Amino acid sequence: MDNIIKKAIEEHRTAIVSVKKNTQKIKEVANLLKKTIKNGGHIFVCGNGGSSADSQHIVGELRGHFEKERKPIRATALTVDTSSITAIGNDYGFKYIFSRQLEALSKKDDILIAISTSGNSENVLMAIKKARNLGVKTVALTGKGGGKILKFVNYTLCVDSKRVSRIQEVHELMFHILCELIDEDIKKIKNENNRNHTRT
Repeated sequence: MDNIIKKAIEEHRTAIVSVKKNTQKIKEVANLLKKTIKNGGHIFVCGNGGSSADSQHIVGELRGHFEKERKPIRATALTVDTSSITAIGNDYGFKYIFSRQLEALSKKDDILIAISTSGNSENVLMAIKKARNLGVKTVALTGKGGGKILKFVNYTLCVDSKRVSRIQEVHELMFHILCELIDEDIKKIKNENNRNHTRT
């Protein structure tokens, strides 16, 4: 039992190093998200299994708030509409459950955050390809070297681990960092607006 606990902690520590390696990319993704939010764009998120739950978690942080009070951010998890998912899956195939929704809901310069611990989930890959065709920017949270989706996305945040649980843990940390960067930017805008109001 102790060995399992120790191993899990050590694996987690090793995987966390991926965050430091991805520092520049995290800043670039944060800037992309902030630009999209300022321009009234929409953030879509998709993934399977645990990554589906992460998609909903992410959207909850954006629509609600992270740690600071702010206006809700336009965001949608493509994993929650069971009627659409089952209809599309039944009529077109499971690999189209995200791409079909994205085609219906998105517009140019929106963002798709695609989560796949392997980087090889076919329905996630199809969503990314559809996003490219629609002019939707793409961000992938992945692991295990990045997988097939690497060559199709604009930005990749890849966790240096082959174990799904560790990858998912670091994905959550990465997105919490992105949320904090978004909140900080909104705080700066508010402070600047307050200064301008004081001057007038």
